Amino acid sequence: MTARKARLADLAEIALALPEVEEGTSWGRPAYVVRKKSFLHFREPRPDAIDPDTGERMQDVILLSVADQNDKDALVASDGPWFTTPHFDGYNAILVRERDLGKLTRRELEEVITDAWAAKAPRRLVEKFFDEA
Repeated sequence: MTARKARLADLAEIALALPEVEEGTSWGRPAYVVRKKSFLHFREPRPDAIDPDTGERMQDVILLSVADQNDKDALVASDGPWFTTPHFDGYNAILVRERDLGKLTRRELEEVITDAWAAKAPRRLVEKFFDEA
């Protein structure tokens, strides 16, 4: 059986299935938060994220939290569509474009979103979630 490609709608479905997640905002943009901490948000077009094909600011960048620099480095170095910009040097986050979500399977996206949630959720909530999984 072939794994299904990830879609934009999967972001909400996966994020909202995690404990205590709510839709919210971060920097005035749509986000998913756990106990008021954003772990996934839609970034506004910024001068540090330029589309190499058009020279224009990327309109479709999504930010996801990661646990640490090692996780960030591994994802950015992987074959996946993950990237970063100098703006995020020293910050535990990765970026992906909406248009590139289909380069991931839904399962891969679920793993990264779950890890993003775990990076921001309270430790006891994370432990309980993984103990019950």
